[in-house]
Amino acid sequence: MNWKLNQPQTNEAAITALSEELSTSPLVSTLLVNRGLDTKDKAQHFLKPDETWIHDPFLMYDMEKTVERITQAIEHGQKIVVYGDYDADGVTSTAVLKETIEMLGGEVDFYIPNRFTDGYGPNVQAFERLIEEGAELIVTCDNGVSGHEAIAKAKELGIDVIVTDHHEMPEILPEAYAIVHPKHPQGAYPFGELAGVGVAFKLATALLGEFPTELVDLVAIGTIADLVSLTDENRALVILGLEMLKVSERLGFLALAKVAGIEKETITEETIGFTIAPRLNAVGRLGEAGPAVALLTTFDEEEAIELATFINTKNEERQAFVAKITEEAFQMIAEMKETPSVYLLAKSDWHEGVLGIVASKIVGATGKPALVLNIDTENGIAKGSGRSISAYNLYDAINEVRDLTTHFGGHHMAAGLTLPIEHIETLQTQLNQYALTHDLVGNLNEELVIDETIELTDITVATIEELASLAPFGTDNPKPVFLLEHVQAEDIRKIGGNNAHLKLKATKNKVNLDVIGFQLGAVADEINDNSEVSLVGKLSINEWNGNRKPQLMLEDISMDGLQVVDLRGSNLAAGLWVQGAACYLFYNKKSYQTHNDKVPMGSESVLIESKEDAEAFKTQHSTFVFIDCPNELEWISSTIRGNTPEKLVTAFFSESESYLNGMPSRTQFGELFKFVATHKDVDIRHKLSILANYLKIKDNLLIFMINVFFELGFVTIDNGVMNYVEDAPKKELSDAENYQKRLNQIEAEKILLYSHFAELEIWLKQQINEAS
Repeated sequence: MNWKLNQPQTNEAAITALSEELSTSPLVSTLLVNRGLDTKDKAQHFLKPDETWIHDPFLMYDMEKTVERITQAIEHGQKIVVYGDYDADGVTSTAVLKETIEMLGGEVDFYIPNRFTDGYGPNVQAFERLIEEGAELIVTCDNGVSGHEAIAKAKELGIDVIVTDHHEMPEILPEAYAIVHPKHPQGAYPFGELAGVGVAFKLATALLGEFPTELVDLVAIGTIADLVSLTDENRALVILGLEMLKVSERLGFLALAKVAGIEKETITEETIGFTIAPRLNAVGRLGEAGPAVALLTTFDEEEAIELATFINTKNEERQAFVAKITEEAFQMIAEMKETPSVYLLAKSDWHEGVLGIVASKIVGATGKPALVLNIDTENGIAKGSGRSISAYNLYDAINEVRDLTTHFGGHHMAAGLTLPIEHIETLQTQLNQYALTHDLVGNLNEELVIDETIELTDITVATIEELASLAPFGTDNPKPVFLLEHVQAEDIRKIGGNNAHLKLKATKNKVNLDVIGFQLGAVADEINDNSEVSLVGKLSINEWNGNRKPQLMLEDISMDGLQVVDLRGSNLAAGLWVQGAACYLFYNKKSYQTHNDKVPMGSESVLIESKEDAEAFKTQHSTFVFIDCPNELEWISSTIRGNTPEKLVTAFFSESESYLNGMPSRTQFGELFKFVATHKDVDIRHKLSILANYLKIKDNLLIFMINVFFELGFVTIDNGVMNYVEDAPKKELSDAENYQKRLNQIEAEKILLYSHFAELEIWLKQQINEAS
């Protein structure tokens, strides 16, 4: 990622004053000031929301009209249907309105559209069915402002539709009986960032004539799950809701918490975001979301346990789908010959309901936008979801060529689309072209904003507990991100299923800190013990067997100075060919001819067969991948000189194994000399192994020795037949070029291939330093 240290005009006086007035540490006071809370009143107002944060629901346009119509429906016994949505915000919104109308004695039912058959929002056929089944008033929640056609059909059939929604409003609104929306242009509501459940809650408050504390737990779940701004009224509602959840007697929530392994007393916004919300979302991703509403509103303990178990099972199915598709997607990426600016991955039999999650994982791992599509060969279409990064506007990129799609919608960071299969390749080209046109190629790394630089000595359990006063964290109130500079990485390990995660200790001045990096397991191959690194992450407390220790949840890691990656082994590692834009260096022609086609597009491959080649070598790439071992160490030094590598990936593969086999002894040379001097017409083409066995010398060593004798003129070789040369001039073995070459190969393999990695790293860095 691109690291950006948040450096506002820090007011030291304000920080000192806040620390004294609020009895907070300088660190927390600095964070408050940097977030615009630079006075005691502002900070206290933020830290301890009160009733003044809760706005009058009747400030929303059409609220009074809506309350009158629903009250009328209740008084006349009309059947009211709450029409929700299949995500966590939608099901909590539905639950809020269902329970509210039931409290008032109304006849109410709910309907959650099916993601795959109904799609998102009001659906004409669904509305017709509901009306045919007796619906006399339809109230939408978390959807509706774009449901023109279905709402018009309901009106045509004589049924009123009340829309409660929070999504972006189109220029032309549907002809609903009423539209309750915090951003309605004719309204006066002071906070426009409510989630769908927040809007439903405001309607519930207006209907009940009081603040319905018993419903605020649902508001917290839906608001956190929908990633809306956790400022203003949302912050107050979530804080109140989390407190309610800690003492909750809602049977459905308790049952879901139990199957998820959660102690309700410890619940936080992270528990909701990472444990509860995914389970509520899972049922809608895979099929009908109605069971989630039933779970949240049931008064039957047995039913609650049954529904919670069912929903947890669906979440496990969702996780399995995600794991399988993610693995297949990354395999497709690894096999790409060219690295695109945007990943467009399409395959049949990928479950459409989880493709957005897979796209998010790809973005997180690669830092590049990703579109993940399921191919439906029967209908000739591909359908799926995309996720992006701040630098790349995914909506604009697709919108420029939306004629390639049959359905498309979304925003800067996410999109959903359907297109004919034959347009996939063209779309990939256009997505790359958008990056090129907007000068984004090579500049697509996500920006990571850092709140503060911190020292290891400042990180304590007490500090982390104090930071929690700024919670709940989320959109517009992010959890603080800290930078640890120039620490030593120790005890580096891969952990978790498939070694997906990274664990290490950060050390400085004898102070240690545990560091966990989810989905960063591959980084373990790129750093070694005692490497100097800088770390960016969020602080948390690890509790285990009653012990509480601080830890850093890693967001990104940087190697200080030259990075050396050790991929040496008895075979060439697959990881060599996925180094992105790099220069692949070969020192052996046979190796070059064998492996050159594996070099990915966007990289270059260079064959260096002499010191002169090495001295003439120049590249703009900052990553060097050394595939094989050169004949001489000096070739590596000369390769590096005149270039500015930032990362060296080392394989240094050698088939000769000169270092392992060593140099034949003078005794062995003498035995061979004695043999050739006393035998004529030695058939070394067909009987080399017999001779090697007789002399007790390995085949490849014998070939080397014969080449030395031939070079020195001791023997002749004609059509594979060797004979001794009488009266050959006396020469030293070391006079042979082949002899010197082997000595150089042994030295090169000793340093490059068989040394301890720490020694190799030191040697390579010395070459860099000498070159500079």
